[in-house]
Amino acid sequence: MTWPELTLSDWEDTRVTLHLWTQVVGKVKLALEPMVNHWWGIALHVSARGLTTSLMPAGDRGVEMEFDFVDHRLHVRTSDGGARDVVLEPKSVAAFYRETMAALDDLGVDVTIRHPSPTEVPIATPFAEDEEHAAYDADAARRFWLAMVQAHRVMQVFRAGFDGKASPVHYFWGGADLATTRFSGRPAPPHPGGVPNCPDWVQRLAYSHEVHSCGFWPGGSDEGSFYAYGYPTPDGFADARIEPDAAFFDRGFGEFLLPYADVRRAADPDAMVLAFFQSTYDAVAGLGRWP
Repeated sequence: MTWPELTLSDWEDTRVTLHLWTQVVGKVKLALEPMVNHWWGIALHVSARGLTTSLMPAGDRGVEMEFDFVDHRLHVRTSDGGARDVVLEPKSVAAFYRETMAALDDLGVDVTIRHPSPTEVPIATPFAEDEEHAAYDADAARRFWLAMVQAHRVMQVFRAGFDGKASPVHYFWGGADLATTRFSGRPAPPHPGGVPNCPDWVQRLAYSHEVHSCGFWPGGSDEGSFYAYGYPTPDGFADARIEPDAAFFDRGFGEFLLPYADVRRAADPDAMVLAFFQSTYDAVAGLGRWP
């Protein structure tokens, strides 16, 4: 399978709208799931059709919500056989929010979203009021999902090489990134926060312990980027020797980036991404004197 082309300028409006739609579904999961360390319980997961919540508790039943980027539907299914679909097509965030909550209501799934507005974005228009973002290019959404399928596969290989505490490979809808994180086992200093429309205590919980985190994000370069960083950032990290040569330290983000376009054009994309993840981990763990 080839790595699809993802020029951001060609699907920017769809990217923004889709990001906000995933936040609607993510906030449903936040409302239904028990709390898990570092917010692992609220993430979405790459599936054979798109992105899924996996099974969530809904009273004495289970409910799953899945973005299907093949048939372009949001499937809402319950463990007693109930099912509703929300069509993925050009429509506003407000319309998507109304239809999604109506589908849950039709299935008897009681959900109260405490803060029905997006997080980690510069302007947090409440979902029910956002008529501005309404683009949906089905082919672009499908290509983004196929890129995540590829990234997920390689990230699973990287995750398997660590026998300490490590997160699943999962999609965080706040930043719209596919991530996996390794932990040193030691507490970290309180995170300074400062993420737009996100309480500082959310970041402090996410980064309560020392980490090396890496993943894929549709930003940072023309087609998106693989990224890697450590928290706390060890001294000398920005000057570390990182593979491959296409990787660079972005001082604005405070992390290493590897442009997705360089990966998809490479003779061996898997090896390129794995070298990037491993060399950044070696730098974080070595400079940070991990046990």
